[in-house]
Amino acid sequence: MRNEVTEAPDNTAVRCALWRAMHVRVDAAPHVLEDEIGLQLAAPGPDWPDRPDMDPEATRAFRAAMVARARFVEDLVAEQVEQGVTQYVILGAGLDTFAQRRPELADRLGVFEIDQPATQSFKRRRLVELGYGIPEWLRLVPVDFEAGETWWERLADAGFDPHSPAVIVSTGVSMYLTEDAIAATLRQVAALAPGSTLAMSFLLPVDLLAEADRPGLRTSQEGARASGTPFVSFFSPQDMLSLAREAGLANARHVSGAVLAERYFAGRTDGLRPSSGEDFLVAAV
Repeated sequence: MRNEVTEAPDNTAVRCALWRAMHVRVDAAPHVLEDEIGLQLAAPGPDWPDRPDMDPEATRAFRAAMVARARFVEDLVAEQVEQGVTQYVILGAGLDTFAQRRPELADRLGVFEIDQPATQSFKRRRLVELGYGIPEWLRLVPVDFEAGETWWERLADAGFDPHSPAVIVSTGVSMYLTEDAIAATLRQVAALAPGSTLAMSFLLPVDLLAEADRPGLRTSQEGARASGTPFVSFFSPQDMLSLAREAGLANARHVSGAVLAERYFAGRTDGLRPSSGEDFLVAAV
């Protein structure tokens, strides 16, 4: 009965899923990412497009940034699969739909989705209800961080092989963690098998954002604080690279949001461009 009472997706996970669907519904083709399965999972009700955080104009740069980071991750995973990597770990998976949208890649991998128990329980039920099911290669790994559980231990319990290369992805998570917690994750990744790759997004300090994007970051900070999950970590690219290298990830590089904007939005006639403020650390073991 506990799962029936407590299961619910994280608010941020739902917002990300709805923004991905909004991109398909209101932005012109070609779409950077086509994902309405997250909307099906979230089941927000018919009035979801009327939510204030779904306003088509006010949120267009944010949803563009959301689909840009998701597309970047999927391109990276596809590249690593072709190089023989057979494990994919998603930290803070939320309502990620890679396994459902890209089965031709996913069934060549062991996909491990890590998140809080309430989100995982909700997602498991919705996948079954929608007919997707839970294939053998998809492992939903609940981790109760508040009870002191570690994702590394639960990942091993779920069948992850630390001796085989993996892609480890963390998007939209680091801003909620302390620098010490991020460093611990980086050290764990550095201990993975050679050939493994990490992609971790991180927020820039406000003074490194484009002037037009600073109010949006402040609004996001206020919303996160009001919901009880304040942003606690911001990094300059150099500081994030230093943190990674101190953790043992010597082969680390910075991928800016501007690079993703040029890669996925160049040549559009509708002016759609992602907001600045969230960059990537990419590191090879």
